[in-house]
Amino acid sequence: MTLAEYNRFCRSLPATTHVVQWAGAHVWKVGAKVFAIARATRPGGNLHVTFKCSPMSYDMLATMPGCRPAPYLASRGMKWIQRTSAEHLDDAGLRAYLRASYDLIVKTLPKRIRDELGLGGPDTRMKRETHNKPKQSRAAKR
Repeated sequence: MTLAEYNRFCRSLPATTHVVQWAGAHVWKVGAKVFAIARATRPGGNLHVTFKCSPMSYDMLATMPGCRPAPYLASRGMKWIQRTSAEHLDDAGLRAYLRASYDLIVKTLPKRIRDELGLGGPDTRMKRETHNKPKQSRAAKR
């Protein structure tokens, strides 16, 4: 994946913002929260892409050739992986993990922020329906 392809993919996700910071890293955010970071090792070199993942994915990817616990983030106990090569995680797989990282961050945003960004979606509707169900009395449960 090239830097241009990475930026194009992240831009395609709803309500994202892009900034170049930390000495040239291309950082993508949703609701002001980071979900992906990429930096080329040198012009035309490997693209190192960092993303948040589930604990199970982290355990699997951390030992996979071409991936490693993300420097700085993982050392602080966060479940972030850095893909350093496409050796075992190809570009299609990377896009899937970037989308999952985006989804993980969206889920942590306060409902008000998700609504402002137009990200309320069916997940929010389902939670609302669950909370609005009438509660059974103890007698009815028996």
